[in-house]
Amino acid sequence: MLIKRIVSSILLIGLIILVIFCDWLCALTVTLFIGRGLYEFFTMLEKKGIKIYKYVGIGVGLVIPISIMTRFELTKNWELLLIVLALLFLLIMQFRRRENSGTIVEISTTLFGILYVSWFFSFMIKIRYLAAGFGFFLSILLITKLGDIGAYLIGSRFGKTPLIPHISPKKSVEGAIGGLVFSVGGALISRPFLNLSYLHLIVVGTALGILAQLGDLSESLMKRDCQVKDAGQIFAGMGGVLDIIDSLLFTAPVFYFYVSAVLKKT
Repeated sequence: MLIKRIVSSILLIGLIILVIFCDWLCALTVTLFIGRGLYEFFTMLEKKGIKIYKYVGIGVGLVIPISIMTRFELTKNWELLLIVLALLFLLIMQFRRRENSGTIVEISTTLFGILYVSWFFSFMIKIRYLAAGFGFFLSILLITKLGDIGAYLIGSRFGKTPLIPHISPKKSVEGAIGGLVFSVGGALISRPFLNLSYLHLIVVGTALGILAQLGDLSESLMKRDCQVKDAGQIFAGMGGVLDIIDSLLFTAPVFYFYVSAVLKKT
């Protein structure tokens, strides 16, 4: 399993190196990840027996990153308008059905998938498109993914105290602490891009490290509810796209608003 993880990690790092220097190519890659992540999320819910508007959700979900990538914006945060229109569209589709049972669950889960996977992860495109986007994009990856690596390495080697066993039995308190330390390390490494004091970087690394672990635990909670081990099987030893990006789903939006409002480097 470790060897498979290492091989998958090398492939992912190679992909990042390949696309990160070109903003539109980076955005396209994020969009493809969103499409696959939506597919995995909706498929996971289908296994639970929930009837959803799978392909409508994927289609609407893809419009959000594509619109950001092409810089098509009617208003500053027009993707919220798109989500409202998606709700109206789903309701209209429901009018055509003779059976009304499960309406709320079907519409709610479809919209949740769009918000959770598409809207949250599309902030990676917004980060890359900022004036100092290359450094910011690299920083959020270092802080978040080093936290994942630290949690796995420390947890697998020293983990003895269960963190939240009813959600993820393999996660440990020691692993969580290791993940936070590695996230702080990622923030310190990112100092040339963020231009912050060391104390400030420690705070940022800790905050994003906690959010990253909450993102990971949230997906674990959903997978346990759907009774699946991994969201997909694309990356050997690591699972699917959703398993790869889960920790970024919470850190990306927060980091974007942080650098936009606090650092004012848009």
